[in-house]
Amino acid sequence: MSLAAPVPQAADASGLKVAVAAARFNEPMIEALLARVVGRLRARGVKERNLTIERVPGSNELPVAAQLLVDARRPDAVVALGVIIRGDTIHYELIATAATNGLMDVALASRIPVINGVVVAENAAQARARCMGKIDRGAEFADAAIAMGALRRKLSS
Repeated sequence: MSLAAPVPQAADASGLKVAVAAARFNEPMIEALLARVVGRLRARGVKERNLTIERVPGSNELPVAAQLLVDARRPDAVVALGVIIRGDTIHYELIATAATNGLMDVALASRIPVINGVVVAENAAQARARCMGKIDRGAEFADAAIAMGALRRKLSS
């Protein structure tokens, strides 16, 4: 786990529209991530009316949700939240890879930043540390959405 997160850059987020797609699988950890993402977005000025949150069954559905959000809401950025924990087979690797590739495909095709907030962990304790621990990954995802949303606005105008 990287401990050297970038220092968030000052950006006015008050006019940004941000959409969040959150998986339901591993719900307690997702709820913690979501609360941290929303808390940071609101603290940085994203208004309630400019924040859309949609739920999907799992991480595999996040790319479609991101695409639907892009099409319906035209946000400045999308944050996709999921938690994938290693099991007895390689299924978790397949889902993590598919979600990552799908989210990048949506971002590149739509030209709207999609932040990959899918936590992939070896075990539940590692996942809890990344979602609920002292390092605030949710805030990092929110900061990335703000930075990339601001960049999109700057370069699109």
